[in-house]
Amino acid sequence: MITIKEATTKSELTDYIKFPFSLYKNNKYWVPPIIADELETFDKTKNPAFENAEAYFYIAYKNNEIVGRIAAIINWSEVNDQQKKKVRFGWFDVIDDIEVTKALLEKVYELGRKNNLEHVEGPMGFSNLDKVGVLTEGFDEIGTMITWYNHLYYASHFEQLGYRVEKEYLESKFPFENVKPEFFEKANDLVKRRYQLSPLNFKTTKEVMPHVDKMFDLFNESYASLSSFVAISDVQKEYFKKKYISFINPEFIKFVEDKDHNIVAFSIVMPSFSEALQKSKGKLFPFGFLHLLKAKNQSKDMIFYLIGVHPDYQNKAVTAIIFNEYYHTFKEKGVINCFRTPELADNLAIHNLWKHFNPVVHKRRCTFLKNL
Repeated sequence: MITIKEATTKSELTDYIKFPFSLYKNNKYWVPPIIADELETFDKTKNPAFENAEAYFYIAYKNNEIVGRIAAIINWSEVNDQQKKKVRFGWFDVIDDIEVTKALLEKVYELGRKNNLEHVEGPMGFSNLDKVGVLTEGFDEIGTMITWYNHLYYASHFEQLGYRVEKEYLESKFPFENVKPEFFEKANDLVKRRYQLSPLNFKTTKEVMPHVDKMFDLFNESYASLSSFVAISDVQKEYFKKKYISFINPEFIKFVEDKDHNIVAFSIVMPSFSEALQKSKGKLFPFGFLHLLKAKNQSKDMIFYLIGVHPDYQNKAVTAIIFNEYYHTFKEKGVINCFRTPELADNLAIHNLWKHFNPVVHKRRCTFLKNL
């Protein structure tokens, strides 16, 4: 018999978070989260996402053992402001038993119907800065700290239950040796002169902080036209600023500004923390922090996390300035590989940015949708 229980206490939420640790035990491609960080994400008093969203966390039991988990989420900004009558689900993990999947998803349907919503989509988080998608290709590639890994049968479960693919995402990689500066050096010089633009580089986090709010404003503007985009609120900006910016190497944050010091483009790159997180086994102490610190300072694999260009400057080769700055930084740091986070398959503009580097798609993922 399958029993579904809502996780509400810290102990229950810890069990919820730890379930994938057993599900993917000895899997060399799964990357565990930091347990304390996940607990904070699910804490309604700490995560500002709960200002505009509600979420419920469910654990599935069979024979007194945990066999699955799911989060049922409503992003009310999406529902009320964009009129998208959608209930989301995320943080989904399950054994290969479709009856467990059905039981977990039923809790999502209940939330959707209770609020007169029309369809369910997932897996996805609270906002566009959360993880997204079921992995459908690339099961033999190590995950990242900003993507979910899953078993092959996940997509099959959704298909058997009448879901259809809603959005497809691609993840690509290329060796740094593929980057030839002649593809962007001339454009870099031309664009800077023509539009009176200049790069902004940083050596310390303290130098970055005064510009972060402007960066998030630009993020909202540059991504507004994408499917299911939900803008980041002022409170969320402060949260992300404190939680993440100080964790990112300042030299891997690049801005482009105009003559009036307005930011017109930005990019954030992070070293790969995948192997460090695997060694940490979900804990910062006693040695997890040291593994992460070593990766931050020594990793030769870089992940392009975010890149955004103001709508007025899109299609004007402004990214040539960003690529030129990264080229010099990466060369100095001895970077070997570059990875791109999930990008919508139909976002041709973003894919064209990278074409000169001959990237290879090494992972595919998607979200699934079903009408209620």
